Amino acid sequence: MNPAIIDIPGIGPVAAETLAEHRISGVADLARASVEEIASIPGFNEARATQVIAVAAELLAASGITEPAKGKGKKSGEKDKAAGKGKKDKKDKKDKKKKSKGKGKGKGKGKKKG
Repeated sequence: MNPAIIDIPGIGPVAAETLAEHRISGVADLARASVEEIASIPGFNEARATQVIAVAAELLAASGITEPAKGKGKKSGEKDKAAGKGKKDKKDKKDKKKKSKGKGKGKGKGKKKG
């Protein structure tokens, strides 16, 4: 069974929501986070961060989960490629569509013969 982040003493619904706003949404995310990363989140200091990370790691080990959380395993501050997707990528897709319109061989576009 996967433990929930609110199973960690000192993490209630408000703290869990705050962590989720900082992309820490599960026990695995928390267990693999650095103390500095968690301590930088409002409501957490170095001591609290150390404590909740240790408990998260214990829960993770007890649950038998050994694979890394998605997007983790990087140095603090590095972004996952998927995390960067957003408005810019949508704009790029639109730009590519605009560029490709009217190009191509035959098939309904271009001058009419006649």
